[in-house]
Amino acid sequence: MELMDGMGSRRGALKQLKTQREEEGMANAVLTEDEEPLSPATRLFLQPRLSCHIVAVIGSGKRVDVDVFKKGLEDTLLRHPRFTSIQARPRPHSYTSNTNPVLDERKGSSEHKWVRTNVVLENHLVIPDLDPEMESPDKFVEDYTSDLTKTTLDMSKPLWELHILNVPTAEAEATAIFRIHHSLGDGISLISLLLACTRKTAEPNSLPSMPERRKAVSRRGGFVLRFLMSLWWFLRLVWRSVVDIWLFLATGACYKDSETPIKGTEGVGSRSKRIVHCTLSLDDVKMVKTAMDSTINDVFLGATSAGLSRYLNRRQKHGQDKGVDIEKQSLPSNIRLRAAVFVNMRPTPGIHALHDMMEKNKMDIKWGNRFGYVLLPFFVGQRDDPLDYVRKAKAIADQKKLSLEAFFTYSFATVIIKAMGIKAAADLAYKVLSNTTMSFSNIVGPTEEVSFCGHPMVYLAPSVYGHPHALTVHFVSYQNKVKMVLAVDENVVPDPHQLCADLADSLMLIKDAVIARQ
Repeated sequence: MELMDGMGSRRGALKQLKTQREEEGMANAVLTEDEEPLSPATRLFLQPRLSCHIVAVIGSGKRVDVDVFKKGLEDTLLRHPRFTSIQARPRPHSYTSNTNPVLDERKGSSEHKWVRTNVVLENHLVIPDLDPEMESPDKFVEDYTSDLTKTTLDMSKPLWELHILNVPTAEAEATAIFRIHHSLGDGISLISLLLACTRKTAEPNSLPSMPERRKAVSRRGGFVLRFLMSLWWFLRLVWRSVVDIWLFLATGACYKDSETPIKGTEGVGSRSKRIVHCTLSLDDVKMVKTAMDSTINDVFLGATSAGLSRYLNRRQKHGQDKGVDIEKQSLPSNIRLRAAVFVNMRPTPGIHALHDMMEKNKMDIKWGNRFGYVLLPFFVGQRDDPLDYVRKAKAIADQKKLSLEAFFTYSFATVIIKAMGIKAAADLAYKVLSNTTMSFSNIVGPTEEVSFCGHPMVYLAPSVYGHPHALTVHFVSYQNKVKMVLAVDENVVPDPHQLCADLADSLMLIKDAVIARQ
């Protein structure tokens, strides 16, 4: 495949073609002859029951200057192929007399392709006229974001839009909301692209600094010892992979999570979501991480497990045993609650590479949806020691690291698409997600304040809607803070702010337990 430069032209001469929409005066209508097939995962996200949209809420440190924002977008996102392309059917000359559309569908080829188009930026910006003296701006922004999840993007133009809400809230002077169709790329790549569009506030010409990945420590010892350790690691890898793959296949058939108050019901993917968020201290998370000899992700998993236990206790006992301390209530010991965690199977381009792609027209970067996923069990139950939640989370996460589950799910989906078609693969993915309870992710952000299109970014709160889960949990680190973002179906979770508070309180209890132990 060949990607194009920011002006929409291939290295070489291009002939522009006019469509009927251009003749009617509609924007985004000048197409080029460049076409790129939709990847199997992209087509999966276009299926009705899996049509997912990413919503990224950005808090601005100052009122948004629309003209400055436009210039910033023209210099960044509008130079990215996906943000300047539509999905269109290939032209007749791309077919041969031997083409069998049914056979092509079974083999995984796509009837639609990515086709570059001229973009009129104003058609992607929504700037409502708001009263700066409104009674509750925080609730307005929350309701506005929730209303966005009731609708889908217009498929006749590039699948993204930006809403600018110039009204001050408790955390920010203004809010920008990106809505992007998931078919444009996986969540991690899109967030990385968004960060590649930012600059350090203190150094406007510098890209953000991202935390360095911890390098694995090499094992030392004699040849025999190293051989035995490698053999033991390999045997554990095979065993964990077999177990996880079997559980995945069983989940696609009939192996369901327990029916709890947070598990989605039929039709949950098509209903609107309420997106709420709160801010946590990254220093608190790091303190627990160091004390427990774990990872930051282990701490997030442990806090989520503890918070879900508190919340489910409250829901279970609601209206019963009033006056009983929630900490002394108990949950059944056999609750099965799992999260789907998506794993990018292609190394995510760094923000410097993405910057070069937009700034210097370097189009040799692989892009798109290419992922597998793992089913991550969460412990739900009462524990006297809050640190037990982190210990259990670490043990589960360590087991998942010794598994080829993500590689299998990616390969298995590809085989299903080629052998049985995209609809069969979509049905399988929907069944697996429906039989689990929630989605979970942890995103690493910049270590210092950054600005997006010349506006200081106070926070970044991404989420997703359109998948069959009633609860999605995202953790996003930024500077010395963590933004915890929940997307819930209010028919299932009517009190999302309470759930958010339970998760935040659980982290504080874990931190207090660490301090008490020292």
